[in-house]
Amino acid sequence: MKMNLPNKITIVRLILSVIVLILIGIPWDQLGIYWPTILEIKTTPVELNFIIAGILFLIASVTDFLDGYIARSKNLVTDFGKVMDAIADKVLVNGVLIILAYNHMISVLIPVIIITRDTVVDSIKMASGNKGKVIAASWPGKIKTIFMLIGVTLALFYNLPFEMFGIYLDEVIIIIATILSIYSGIQYYVANKDFIFNNK
Repeated sequence: MKMNLPNKITIVRLILSVIVLILIGIPWDQLGIYWPTILEIKTTPVELNFIIAGILFLIASVTDFLDGYIARSKNLVTDFGKVMDAIADKVLVNGVLIILAYNHMISVLIPVIIITRDTVVDSIKMASGNKGKVIAASWPGKIKTIFMLIGVTLALFYNLPFEMFGIYLDEVIIIIATILSIYSGIQYYVANKDFIFNNK
């Protein structure tokens, strides 16, 4: 199958996502591999692998908007692109959130809430799609995505430079994104519950 440009960009994002997870998810020290420390913030070492992961995450985040824009503007939307885009997004954001929670960089409730919300919304979309109704992304959902990508990027960069001034901007932004995620999830449900539970 010949892939168009948006689909190629999506595949690149998926590859970048896997690399990011490898960089921050593998217990390198247990393998005898120690990444260089860039600097220390309040006795917390800023390791190079997280900085590299932050850069790659930022690039992957940009491609998330780029492939969608190209696909819509050039009428290149495909079923393959829709499926792979959703997979790449979940691997990129949810995977990183789980690892950040494991490393005690964010609350474990964050990935639990986000993944639960995504599961509910995806189920609603699937049920509605089976009945011929396509549910477009809501504005709160889009804003949530932007906030989450910014917050996670800051977290991977150890919240620099704000951490030096005691401003926990990454946590605040991720919490805002989580609240928006809950709100948009409820919005999806309320807007589609009658359609979903209609057996006709």
